[in-house]
Amino acid sequence: MREWYSEIAAFRRRKADAAAEAGQVAALRLMCGLDLEAALASRGARRAEIVRQVARLVERERLKGAHGHWSYDLNRHIALKQALDRLRPPRAAAPKQRKGGATGRRQEIDTRGHTREKRPGSRRNTG
Repeated sequence: MREWYSEIAAFRRRKADAAAEAGQVAALRLMCGLDLEAALASRGARRAEIVRQVARLVERERLKGAHGHWSYDLNRHIALKQALDRLRPPRAAAPKQRKGGATGRRQEIDTRGHTREKRPGSRRNTG
């Protein structure tokens, strides 16, 4: 029975991956006339040019969304960003912190000079 659940989960992951890739292929083809597979196979200066072009398209799409333009499409924006992430080289892992170093927690100082831990994702702490 557990095998079925793992097979179901794997099938759903493959289906979601295929749908995301189809969106990326369509977005690149429609927006800039590029084939995703050819872009992924490119190297050197051509690859850098493609990355710059797609990064510009993502930025234009972001600006459309920020200004409420009628032609903005969130799905196109997501697909372009995912394609850009696939085209960019993987980033190096962040360096590990030394022992006894910073805890990685952010603190903020309120108007009275008291420090408190800043919660991730919150703009303002109450308390």
